[in-house]
Amino acid sequence: MATGSVTIYHNPRCSKSRKTLALLEEHGIEPTVVEYLKNPPDKQELGTITRKLGMKPEQIVRRGEASFKEHFAGKSLNDDEWLDALAEYPILIERPIVVKGDRAVIGRPPENVLDLV
Repeated sequence: MATGSVTIYHNPRCSKSRKTLALLEEHGIEPTVVEYLKNPPDKQELGTITRKLGMKPEQIVRRGEASFKEHFAGKSLNDDEWLDALAEYPILIERPIVVKGDRAVIGRPPENVLDLV
């Protein structure tokens, strides 16, 4: 199977992220793995990712995280402010995100990535 360039924004502590990575590998894809908590994407990269997802930045925010509750709960932010927030607090980024070319999907459930392969 042709792999193209595939990147997974991965958190190895997350079971869905691990399952998504394993599913890609089972389909013969060896993606570039970005452990986004160690190497967070910057604001520009996050903007590109959300456009490829076809989503607003707010739609990829993990609202159950302590950082969200502490800093953002009840606040109304615009897209630019959400990108700043996600860049500053990468734990808030929904995971995993898999990017291939001009498309991206969130691996929840992991089978979502099969749309890209």
